[in-house]
Amino acid sequence: MRQVNRHEGLAVLPLADELHDVYADTFSGPPWNKRQAGIDQFRQRLDTDAGRPGFRSVVTTSPAGIDGFATGWITGQPFRSDRAYGLVAEQLGPERVERMLIGALEVDELAVRPRARRDGLGRQLLGELISDAPSGRAWLLTSRQITDTVAFYRRVGWYEVPPLLGQENDIVVFLSPAHPARDTPTPP
Repeated sequence: MRQVNRHEGLAVLPLADELHDVYADTFSGPPWNKRQAGIDQFRQRLDTDAGRPGFRSVVTTSPAGIDGFATGWITGQPFRSDRAYGLVAEQLGPERVERMLIGALEVDELAVRPRARRDGLGRQLLGELISDAPSGRAWLLTSRQITDTVAFYRRVGWYEVPPLLGQENDIVVFLSPAHPARDTPTPP
């Protein structure tokens, strides 16, 4: 029997080492194959991210321990340019970033241990994390190259935002099923 716990802000930090272990278990193998340095960056980022406005996390546990978690926060302005955010901005353009992403809940991490996959846990974590997204507005980004992950988000009803013409890159931006901008036409 799994238990779902939600944490707001810094309240998740007592679980940081365990979440780091789940992150490592999730992303060190295929298809992600992250190196230890990339895995350790998650632990460092969590300390900072937990202090972001609107930060929340959802953690599921079973008798075996933590099976998975999801984290996110409200996307602020100005739009970030570190990590993959610059690619998102290029792909969408400033008007769509403002309309679709600023003020929306950004899903930053979704991690499910290999032992807990294939029984709806990823869908459950996403649903719980975005359950109170502002006006149903939530979004996430992932790598286009991780086709199983892209297929998962499509399968659970997330909408892939088409890039502006000529601005395609390795990033896929998804809007949540309830996001009001999901049916907005793409400008040329």
